[in-house]
Amino acid sequence: MTKKLVSTVFLGLMIVLLYLPIFILAVYSFTDSANIGAIHGFSLQNYVTLFTKPELREMIAGTLLLAVGSAAIATILGTLGAVGVFYSGRFGNMVVGSLNQVPVVNAEVVTAFSLCILLIGACGVDKSSFISLLIGHVVLESPFVYLSVTPKLKQMDNSLYEAALDLGASPSVALRSVVLPQILPGVISGFALAVTLSLDDYFITSYTKPATFDTISTYVVNATRGSQTEIKTALWALSTIIFVVVVLMVILMNVTGNRNEKKAGAGNEKEM
Repeated sequence: MTKKLVSTVFLGLMIVLLYLPIFILAVYSFTDSANIGAIHGFSLQNYVTLFTKPELREMIAGTLLLAVGSAAIATILGTLGAVGVFYSGRFGNMVVGSLNQVPVVNAEVVTAFSLCILLIGACGVDKSSFISLLIGHVVLESPFVYLSVTPKLKQMDNSLYEAALDLGASPSVALRSVVLPQILPGVISGFALAVTLSLDDYFITSYTKPATFDTISTYVVNATRGSQTEIKTALWALSTIIFVVVVLMVILMNVTGNRNEKKAGAGNEKEM
């Protein structure tokens, strides 16, 4: 009983430490306070500023376009890479799996410097074309998509793929009709993670982006160095919206995953 109480208290304390700062930020986003420390009154001005100021709208739209576009490319590359490695045998799994861990645990600033030197310095890619920025985000996201898809490949029933080949399906048809539906939750999780990584990235973005373009991360850093109080407080509202969207995405993914598991369980029971 005592151990259970201690575990519950510890868990509650960890949850408070994780979410209390975000809750305080959300509260301040609905006030007219210009500085942290005093709440003067309820106001939606921060949200009005966020959606009416042209530079903020353009920054958000550009960030979302980059995040979705790079995540889509990274999801395709990461999924194809995971499938290819999975069917390449034990040696390929071990080698590529180990190599994939390097960019995941490597310091992001190292990746940023490397991409800047390779793409802009050695290859002569023009930063104003957005190509270097897009490549940088795809390089950042692809290993995480690979890690999201690989567990689903290991969990799936591989005999179905082999049966499809035996019945005359080509490898590409078997991949689309048999493998992809089984690993789809991992693909979706990888895409969502890739979008989050793109939204959050600062180092790679700052070293590969055009001078006139800003994402949320680079814009926030530049805004906190300035003196525009209206912009700073509008970013409180933006942070709150991002958090709410992420929470809703996690809830939706968990609900969908639970429903799929129940359907799979019901299907197995019927077969038995």
